[in-house]
Amino acid sequence: MLRILQFLYSLRSFLLFVLLEVLAISLIVSNNSPQGAAFFNSSNALTGSVLKTRSDIVDFFSLAEANEALLSENAGLLQHLKTMNAIPDSVAFQLDSAFEAQFTFRGARIISNSLRFAQNHITLNKGSKDGVKPGMGVFNDQGVIGRVKSVSENYAVAYSLLNTDLDLSSKIKTNDSFGTAKWDGKDSQKTKLLYVPRHVTANPGDTVVTTGFSAVFPEGILIGIIESVNQSENPNYLDVVVALSVDFSKAHYVYLVENMLLDEIDSLYQQSEIENEF
Repeated sequence: MLRILQFLYSLRSFLLFVLLEVLAISLIVSNNSPQGAAFFNSSNALTGSVLKTRSDIVDFFSLAEANEALLSENAGLLQHLKTMNAIPDSVAFQLDSAFEAQFTFRGARIISNSLRFAQNHITLNKGSKDGVKPGMGVFNDQGVIGRVKSVSENYAVAYSLLNTDLDLSSKIKTNDSFGTAKWDGKDSQKTKLLYVPRHVTANPGDTVVTTGFSAVFPEGILIGIIESVNQSENPNYLDVVVALSVDFSKAHYVYLVENMLLDEIDSLYQQSEIENEF
């Protein structure tokens, strides 16, 4: 303690100088408007810079939480939009509430994704406690991602569209000709559109979307763009290659869509002894 006091005593002249400088600056700032304005503007700029930096750091570490919140909000907006834009049957009558509420949407995040296998899967951070069920469709703002295969309490595993076991009911948007999108296990950025009849007009650049026939996805969700159309070995069908709209190597956040009438449709197929290939 004595050494500290001795040290401070040895600096008495410097400390007195600093104190007088502070006092002088304080008097100038307090009694002169131009100098006072300049001082406080500089002080506010420094304080604002420090606060902005702190805010940027805090925001960076809360991005994941913010994205989850936005995902949930967007899922709700998708639900509302689908209700507003529901397509009625050809007969003229008002849609009933069952049809309007046919699809519900939820948000989720991809925590694991494989690309190098013939049967690729995606793991999501939502499970049964969040209302996720097997059979739900998975997509994002770019297009179709896959379909939920199995669910635990906190997680779900989905077939990726890059899975040779997944068939997806699809159609060419320009002429409503439908086929089946099925990955051939080769290029992760392309898929095949099977069973397109030879007489159908299909051109590179045409858009391929979901048909709504499968009861998994609503109609009109993007799958990709036709890249090439060639004659197939099968004389009845065209060989159509589709460039996928989704870059699976960059997919992080997705939406889950549930058809609330799926159980009823499946039950009807079973009664009719019809196999639902999708």
